[in-house]
Amino acid sequence: MGKAMIFLGLFLVAAGLVLVYAPGLLNWFGKLPGDIRIESERGGLFIPITSMIIVSVVLTILLNLLGRH
Repeated sequence: MGKAMIFLGLFLVAAGLVLVYAPGLLNWFGKLPGDIRIESERGGLFIPITSMIIVSVVLTILLNLLGRH
């Protein structure tokens, strides 16, 4: 449990640094082929299918690597 909390803290710090000092680095996120964006006069709908698949794969790999002893 301790390792997971340390990893989560480091991940949040890294994500915060990227968002503050390099906001243009993540401009591609949410604009990939397969991300659904429907806009109308009354509102909009955004479903980031491809982006969430990438996030899921990356997190799965990281958690599997950290979970091994």
